[in-house]
Order: sequence, then C-alpha cells, then structure tokens
Amino acid sequence: MIRTTLFGIFLILGTMMLAVAKEETPTPLKRAAIITIDGAIGPATLEYVKRALEIVRTKHHNLAILKINTPGGLVDSTRKINTIILNAPVPIVGYVAPSGAHAASAGTYILYATHIAAMAPGTNLGAATPVQIGGPDTQSNRPKVGKPQKKELEQKRTSNGISGSPKSPMQTKTINDLSAYIKSLAELHGRNSEWAEKAVIEAATLTARGALKNNVINVIAKDVNELLAKLHGRSVELSNSSVTLDTKNMVIDKIDPDWQVQLLSVATNPNVAFVMMLIGIYGIIFEFWHPGLIGPGVIGGICLLIGLYATNMLPLNYTGAGLLILGMAFMTAEAFLPSFGILGIGGIISFIFGSTLLFDSDSPEFQLSWIIIISSALFCSALLSFILSYVWRSFKRPVVSGTETLIGTIAEVLEWSDDKGSVRAEGERWKAFGMRGVKKGQKVKIVQLVGLSVMVSQLDSKES
Repeated sequence: MIRTTLFGIFLILGTMMLAVAKEETPTPLKRAAIITIDGAIGPATLEYVKRALEIVRTKHHNLAILKINTPGGLVDSTRKINTIILNAPVPIVGYVAPSGAHAASAGTYILYATHIAAMAPGTNLGAATPVQIGGPDTQSNRPKVGKPQKKELEQKRTSNGISGSPKSPMQTKTINDLSAYIKSLAELHGRNSEWAEKAVIEAATLTARGALKNNVINVIAKDVNELLAKLHGRSVELSNSSVTLDTKNMVIDKIDPDWQVQLLSVATNPNVAFVMMLIGIYGIIFEFWHPGLIGPGVIGGICLLIGLYATNMLPLNYTGAGLLILGMAFMTAEAFLPSFGILGIGGIISFIFGSTLLFDSDSPEFQLSWIIIISSALFCSALLSFILSYVWRSFKRPVVSGTETLIGTIAEVLEWSDDKGSVRAEGERWKAFGMRGVKKGQKVKIVQLVGLSVMVSQLDSKES
C-alpha cells in the first residue's frame, strides 16, 4: 500500500515537472542576417559573402539580407557570388540601401540573382554594360540618316544583339554572353528579362519606383524593419524546396567582415598590390647591394609575397606583368652593369607600358591609377639618375689604388748608373730609367710606368 502510494506521488510530480519544463522552453528565435556589400566587388567581397553565408548556415538563420551599395566590379567575382546565392540553403534578399545607394553594373547582376529583390527610396540600379566596351553613344557621334535608313540600321544592330556604335566580334561576344546570363537570372526568379537585357546592351538604369513598376524588383522599403514586414508571408523557391517567409518578430544579426577579409580588401586594391611589389623588389635589390643589413631583405620579402598573393587574386595581364618584370630587370642591370643609361631608359619605358597593362579588368576600381604609375616611374627615374651620376663621378675620380697611383709620386734614388738605376717609392723598390747624372739620395718624380720599371724626371722648382 505504501509502495503504491509513493509511486503515485512520484508519477504526479514527474508529470508536473515535465509540464512546467515544456511551458518554460523558449520558442526558437527567428533570425535574419545582414551582409553588407559596400564598394567595388572583387576577391575580398567574394570571400566575405562566402564566409558570411557559411555563418548563416551554421547558426541556422532563417533569412539573409544582402545590403548592396556598389559601383560595380569584377565579372568573375560577381559570377561566383551569384553561384553561392543561387545555391544558398536559406532565402537571400537583395536590398539596395540606404537612400542614395546604387547597384550599378555588377550590383545589378547580384540583385537579379537574389531570391527577392528590394530597394530603398532614392536608390537606383542598372548600367550593366562592361565599361571598356560600352563607350559613349551620343547622337552627335552617329551619322544623320533618314527614317528608313535609321530603322534598317537599328534592325541590323538588334539582330546582332547589340545597339549603338558598331563593335568588334569580341565585344559583341562579351555583351551577348552577359545579356544571356542576366536574362537567365531574371527568368529564374520571374522578373523582367527584357529590361535586364537593356541594362547590359544599352546601359539602361532605373529608380526604385521605376524598378518596382517594371517588375525588376519585388519590394520598396525605407529600412530593414519595413522590409521584413513586407516580406512576411511571401513564398520563395530555393534550389530544392519552397519556403514561406515568417518574418514577424525576427531578430536581426549583422555579420561584419573579419580582419582577414579586411586585410584582403586592402591587399587586393591594385594600387596597394603594385606598391607592395615595388617595395619588395627594391628591398631585395638593396639587400644584395649591402649584404648583412637584413632589414631591407625581410621587409622586401614580406611585401613581395603580399603583392604576389594579391596579383594572383586579381585579373592579371601576363603581357603587362612580363613588361613590368623586364623593366625592373633592366633598371637593376643598370645598377650592376653600367651602360650609361641605355638599360635604364629601356627599363623605364618597359616599366610604364607594363604598369598600364598589368591588370586586365573592365572595372576602373580594379585598374592602376595613373597617379601611382607616374609617381612610380618618376621614383624609378630619380633612382636611375642617382645611380648614373654615381657611376659618372666614379669614372672622374682619381685612381687611389694600384700601380697607376705611382705616376706623379716623388721617389728617392737608391742606385744609379748612366741613365738607369733603382728608386724607392711608396715604401717599395722600383727599377728606374730616363735621366743622366742622377746621384744617390736625390729626389725624382715618376712620370710613367713601363712594365715593371718606372720612368723618372727631374722635380719642378715648386716640388723640390
């Protein structure tokens, strides 16, 4: 009886504890991650997005918001970012914000790749034509033709997939490839593919309201809270499933780039990478000039490795790199094998041409600044001028070692017979010739060196 009573009591207590525990178990929080793309899109942006979405996956976020404000960037990095977005395990919302921001060029492709596209008021997108092949196309540059001719010309250009001024086959190929790519992204998410094509071919742009009206984006929201409110209940198609967004009371986490991504962002700036390589090369050259200093070699080695790593991440033009290395080699050879400027001047010319061709990119953000190129060329020229002036001074400097230093030296006669004998000069005994009537102990002047003998003459009145 007692055992049965105790069992009943424990059973009741256990049931009550389970009920309390169930009531106190917190409801899993719904979390959204904000990933900010601010600036030119390149290798550092790609690494940042990749790491951020890995954090989203491991911390089980329900949504990722890609906040975009970019003038464009590298096509290769953009395509890789889009591949990550299209295969993400959670819905990705592209959001052009804050007001005044834009998603130009590469940013337009990324916005089209996201599952939901949004913009803040006062923002714009478009102009997705590659920079070098989308030059100005003003009416003043076009031939004046009548309406039938103009219509025929436009039809011919449209049939080739291009508009504006005639382009080379390679340019046409690039534009057609990018227009097909952005159309495929538009069709994947049910957005306006015709305008997407115009953004590539004609560099078309749209404001936020125009983008919403033309079905380029899905939402206009002034901030993240309004965006989450408007996203609630929307259905999103992921790569292998369909998800209905539940964004009410969603907690927002901001994922900032870590120190490695920030360092990569600085290192992959073409100007920084270029300067790093110059410091590295000159540091190592200086170490060879003055062995044992250690400092220039250590600093040069570190800078050179960072510069080479950065150039490996950037779109390198191997012709430009070859000319740059050749120019540096010529200028270095001038220092060790003086050619009175021929190698040095050739090196500077090769250096300038190589610098202008070093990075093969349509994006101005990933091309070398002319200020850096000219400054570096002037620095190399100044260094070369210093080396040449040093070499010239060394040629004009009087000889201070070797047998040539004997000429003009005053010697003492040790022995003499007829017109030859021996003299002491600079602590050494030399055979001498050239004068008659010379006495032992007399001071004479060495005027010429002939083999292992010296020719002497009488001292001037000032030297005697």
